[in-house]
Amino acid sequence: MTPDRFTFISELLRERSGLVLTTEKTYLLESRLTPIARRAEVSDIDALIDLMKVKRDVNLIEEVVDAMTTNESFFFRDIKPFDLFRDHVLPPLLEARASKKSFRIWCAAASSGQEPYSIAMTLLEQKAKLAGWNYEIVGTDISRSILDKAEKGVYSQFEVQRGMPITLLVKYFEQQGETWRIKPEVREKIKFKFFNLLESPASLGKFDVVFCRNVLIYFDQKTKGEVLERIAALMPPDGMLFLGGAETVLGVSNAFKPVPNQRGVYALT
Repeated sequence: MTPDRFTFISELLRERSGLVLTTEKTYLLESRLTPIARRAEVSDIDALIDLMKVKRDVNLIEEVVDAMTTNESFFFRDIKPFDLFRDHVLPPLLEARASKKSFRIWCAAASSGQEPYSIAMTLLEQKAKLAGWNYEIVGTDISRSILDKAEKGVYSQFEVQRGMPITLLVKYFEQQGETWRIKPEVREKIKFKFFNLLESPASLGKFDVVFCRNVLIYFDQKTKGEVLERIAALMPPDGMLFLGGAETVLGVSNAFKPVPNQRGVYALT
């Protein structure tokens, strides 16, 4: 790939999604864009990039951004954040919201839905404590195709085996041939919406808890700070933020501070 082609595609991805593509990640272009080149009936990725430069086809550009930003996800990923949410974040949240009996959770970069569904199952397991409560989980992503999969809630045997406790699989899924479909009682707790983290999230409303895990690592320092500032603006003073294990707010944003002894959990400053 020539330098000018790499510059074009990397600038396009940064502008549309915030993704920082370095030359070491060129292999990702090969693996993820080759199928798109075939569908576009061009010879290779170089020809695909040339086509994008000439035509500026909105649908083709969206397909390319979609392919490059779709990341792997699985149920109860890293498990600890869900334990921290259940044991240390949820109890004070319920106490603070006892008068209105409602709260909202945002799962940013929800991918194919495993994280928001994991949050929903965690809450459903607390059904006795949440009797009479109204809560909503909003899962957003920049990929329309991956959101479509998330909304369907249908997963392969391989996908449900990754991180899903067998007791929850039996309780909250229905087997359909070789696939598993999440039951309506779980799906109805979540609203999936298309959203780009580079834009203002004001239209999404306010959130008491935000999960934004394993997405900031793909942004440059400036973009990370801007995203965190926008998230902070949506949260009440006692709001809580969950980031991935390799992510931090330190040196990135003054809007949040780490919660002592709760790795990956951050409170508003």
